[in-house]
Amino acid sequence: MSQPQAAVGAAVPRVDARLRVTGQAKYAADNSPDGVVHAVIVDSSVGRGRVTGIDARAAEAQAGVVKVISHLNAPKLPHREPGFPPGEALRPFQDDRVRFFGQPVAVVVATTLETAQHAASLVKVSYDARPPSTDLGAADPADDPETYARGDADRALESADVTLDLAYRMARNHHNPMEPAGTVARWDGDRLTLWEKTQHVQGTVETMAAEFGMPPDKIRVISPAVGGAFGSGGRTWVHTSIAALAAREVKRPVKLVLTRRQTYFGVGYRPAYEYDLRLGSDRRGRLTASVHDVRTESSRYERHSEDVLAAGRMLYSTPHVRQVYGHVPLDVNTPTWMRGPGYSSGAFCVETAMDELAHELGLDPIELRLRNEPSDDESSGLPFSTRRLRDCYRAGAREFGWHRRNPKPRSTRDGDWLIGMGMAAGVYDTARSEAQASVRLDADGTALVQSATSDMGPGTATSMTQVAADALGLTMRQITFRLGDSDLPLAPGHHGSRTMASVGSAVQDGCDKLRRQAITLAVQDEDSPLHGVDPADVAVRGGRLFVKDDPTRGETYRRLLARNDRSHLEALGSYAGAPESERFSFYAYAATFAEVAVDARLGLVRVRRMVGVYDAARIINPRLADSQAIGAMTGGIGQALLEHTVTDHRDGRIVNANLADYLVPTHADMPEMKAIYIEGEDFEADPIGVKGLGEIVIVGVAPAIANAVFNATGRRIRHLPITTEALL
Repeated sequence: MSQPQAAVGAAVPRVDARLRVTGQAKYAADNSPDGVVHAVIVDSSVGRGRVTGIDARAAEAQAGVVKVISHLNAPKLPHREPGFPPGEALRPFQDDRVRFFGQPVAVVVATTLETAQHAASLVKVSYDARPPSTDLGAADPADDPETYARGDADRALESADVTLDLAYRMARNHHNPMEPAGTVARWDGDRLTLWEKTQHVQGTVETMAAEFGMPPDKIRVISPAVGGAFGSGGRTWVHTSIAALAAREVKRPVKLVLTRRQTYFGVGYRPAYEYDLRLGSDRRGRLTASVHDVRTESSRYERHSEDVLAAGRMLYSTPHVRQVYGHVPLDVNTPTWMRGPGYSSGAFCVETAMDELAHELGLDPIELRLRNEPSDDESSGLPFSTRRLRDCYRAGAREFGWHRRNPKPRSTRDGDWLIGMGMAAGVYDTARSEAQASVRLDADGTALVQSATSDMGPGTATSMTQVAADALGLTMRQITFRLGDSDLPLAPGHHGSRTMASVGSAVQDGCDKLRRQAITLAVQDEDSPLHGVDPADVAVRGGRLFVKDDPTRGETYRRLLARNDRSHLEALGSYAGAPESERFSFYAYAATFAEVAVDARLGLVRVRRMVGVYDAARIINPRLADSQAIGAMTGGIGQALLEHTVTDHRDGRIVNANLADYLVPTHADMPEMKAIYIEGEDFEADPIGVKGLGEIVIVGVAPAIANAVFNATGRRIRHLPITTEALL
């Protein structure tokens, strides 16, 4: 590597900030190719059954309506190989079955959006309706649960000095990003172009290739800007297939954007959970056993799984563990990943249980956790690559003023407000995937770095530019990072906190290769001041190659390329991803501290302040990291106190499918927040020493708030969200 520059580790602003705040960044629906027409989906008004008739005559009679497509006239899609997409992922208009309320049963294509909307309201659909099963608590799980066990948990619980038997319930949550899901589809002969809201452009290519039975190289997906997603764009949903199908049928580009209401059943959601937990310990607080029995909702036509049980397997030293994870098939659309998927839900149960055990034993919650710190990962037998959770506790307690916490519940007041402090730990696995990045250094001394990754908000282009700047020895202004196009080099999905480790490592590799090319060219060039110098003795900074021990001896990239009549140098960087067999256990960690005030008469909860401390290894940009952490704390407030998707189980309708009734945190709900990052690197994880930050920052927020509510009120609430009614 070249000598360190000032880019990595600096709190620089986003390179695309001006484009985004001035409206110049193009999101999916901002694209309007010549001849574009508009599509509006007609949704099922029943939760289960069959379509017995579709009367589209009134819609088709409207001026400007191009076509109404349903299962009655839609082309049959080719047979799809089993296993991809997973399960029996919904396909548009291939039969008359209704699997959930809001399922697309037709689409209207018209020359204007207003015409399409009006015509869609005129389509009459009749059904043979059946009562849907949508209540997690009233349905039976599938008969093939996922299980895990070590030791003999049941026997260990019988002999434990202290046992807790706890039942947790967590409501379904929806993502609600600012940008709704949308697609613009255009066919040019047998080639398909999609301008798509997605977190994985190449994943969308693969899905659409399987959907339409066509070669992937005939499909291009473009998504340079994503207006928030939180996991909702991590896979390709049926509206994308509908847009492509409609565009092929009407032989014109088609724009289809879901309404806010349609996003509640048009894309996935964080599933509801029922989580029963039995915990046993000795009188000193050493955990002896735990039993986890989890039920989660899923659709009947495919299964969604996420790692809700990981924390219960490895976060604390526990010799005896048994876990059962059961999917409950319901007449609903398929859940999907939502920020901190699995881990965030599991942490609420594990971390409030630890707080409850600490109270039962008369121990400080941090002390209980310290007594149960494992020496290695007991779920895999592997040593941790790094684990600085103790440092997180210490730094958080010091910054937050944990010593001022009165452990006696309901003992601290501020007028009518009951004041409480709580904390919780968090963990999220360090995912790494195969990635590539192309690097081109032009004769003018500027560089172009490209990869098919995405940016739904964390500042991908900025952090990648920082890595490239240091590796190439250029300033950030001399580098352009291009993303969001499936024609660019391979990148994994922009989710699971894998982007920085994966794409960043590929960028590092490509820039290292190119820098070495330039050095080799210089030392072999008889006219270069660097001729004959050992390449290992050459450094690059500020676009200039020079001898490390004699900085006056050197030349710029521009001069080197010009003299050698080179228009550019280029290289392809690659990263292989995680090996099949790991030598270490890789996780990022968090400790979240929260102070709440609860109105003693009304039960209203207000979060006053929060501190999050993170062991996420090397931090590329503290400003971007702070944005991620504060956003996640805000999202955790929503998960803890506000967010709750309400379903009418009579017909499967989502009652609060709008931002007026589905409550998310606003600026008024955001308290004083601070993020702290434990200094360190993890080069066992990846070549650039990062662990990923975007997911871990929300894991543990909800239980920290719930534990603070208990400290304030003495009421232990085991259901999310924590409502006023539960506290009265």
